[in-house]
Amino acid sequence: MGNAIGTFRTVWDQSLPPKSKFSTDQIPDLTGRVVIVTGGNVGVGKETIKALLEHNAKVYMGSRSKSKADAAIKDLKAATGKEAIFLELDLSSLASVRRAADEFLSKETELHLLFLNAGVMVPPLDQITAEGYDLQFGTNVVGHFLFTKLLLPALLAGKETSPDKHARVITTSSSAAYFFTLDWNSFKDGPARKKLGIQRLYAQSKFANVLFARELARRYGHQGIISIAVNPGNLKTDLQRNLKGLQKKLVNLMLYPASYGALTQLWAGTMPETLNHNGEFLIPWARLGRCRPEAYDAELAEKLWNYLDEEVKAFEKK
Repeated sequence: MGNAIGTFRTVWDQSLPPKSKFSTDQIPDLTGRVVIVTGGNVGVGKETIKALLEHNAKVYMGSRSKSKADAAIKDLKAATGKEAIFLELDLSSLASVRRAADEFLSKETELHLLFLNAGVMVPPLDQITAEGYDLQFGTNVVGHFLFTKLLLPALLAGKETSPDKHARVITTSSSAAYFFTLDWNSFKDGPARKKLGIQRLYAQSKFANVLFARELARRYGHQGIISIAVNPGNLKTDLQRNLKGLQKKLVNLMLYPASYGALTQLWAGTMPETLNHNGEFLIPWARLGRCRPEAYDAELAEKLWNYLDEEVKAFEKK
């Protein structure tokens, strides 16, 4: 009971954060910096791209839908005078992830900043990925893992030309990470997955995001890659599209505009002081926080990394 109360208090406090001390006006000039934002055509991703364009970054918008991406790119150009670049990416298909990485690498040799921002939340339980993973775990975790691995050569090259001599990978997690850990039998479709239910499957994927970010920091921090996970806050975005009725109404009462959610990941990705937060968990708005205790279990993080590594091997080979 004590742990449950503590978890609730932590999540409640993060849902009502103090006024941010960070604003996008503080972002340094990003001229020459190459960035990818997955899920960049809506919500937090779109707001993140807007701020990056305003500070002269070259930004690739990872999105499944060209028509939706084109509309977002048009909106952003009207707002900033700068144009993002569409990168077709469907994280629920590892073949699509492979194609997207190849497409990017055919155009760029360096990547300075990777925002793993895309995600799916509480979709119908019958939805799975092309490879048979739970849609939330497959999209939020497996797809992003493969995408990052394929882009590591560009990230390592990018840190050489970055003014601070680091490349950064910012993973969008959630306060849901506090509510569950991992059920290893539920990653792919089957009885354990169905028993777990969509809410805990979502929480599992967001907890796994934190483990991934910490293990990436451990493995590549000494090579100049900064990896940080963030809880962007409770936000009005397209993520809530699968909620219904009273649940949707109650959730909407606690939500902030998407622009607020961009603050924490932009702070993580662009500001000098967050170079000191490699492997950490940031909370709204632009503050250092702490995830649940299991997130700091090095053996668990390594086990998840090794599992994912084995799962994506076939898609790493050309």
